[in-house]
Amino acid sequence: MLGTGPVRFGHSFVHSDAFKALFQEGMELVEETAAYLDGPGRDDSRPLPRQVTVAYATESMRLTTRLMQIASWLLVQRAVAEGEMTPDQARMEKNRVRLASQDATTAIADYEALPARLKELIGLATRLHARIMHLEQLIAEAETAPARTSPNPVAAQHRMLEKLFGGND
Repeated sequence: MLGTGPVRFGHSFVHSDAFKALFQEGMELVEETAAYLDGPGRDDSRPLPRQVTVAYATESMRLTTRLMQIASWLLVQRAVAEGEMTPDQARMEKNRVRLASQDATTAIADYEALPARLKELIGLATRLHARIMHLEQLIAEAETAPARTSPNPVAAQHRMLEKLFGGND
């Protein structure tokens, strides 16, 4: 028989294949970025003019901060999915690590002069961050939605059909 309570989006999402893929994508991006910044990124930044070097440092820090926010969010969600953390504990943890939008302060000309790989990683992180912020909003809305006080109309129709056609076979 169908349940009468709503299915909470956050609970169902963290147990889905979509979440597992998102988690994998996020962690791979963290690893790729760390490998770039610790290796080829250093080489890419050496020949840059001073003003662009400052932009490189600023954008690298901004990227790292964004990725740490993403990783924290993903790890909290996974902990909830695996039963290591309750949803209430996750909410408390989310209050410590905010998924905040970051305003760009780098001049367009300086940004355009950055190495292509850094700009690519920034774009990937920005898109992933936007997706996660959207998911976080959906989860928050589902958690704060008022509990349904009226009976589930689909469940009521299902019960009527069971009575009419003897669905207890």
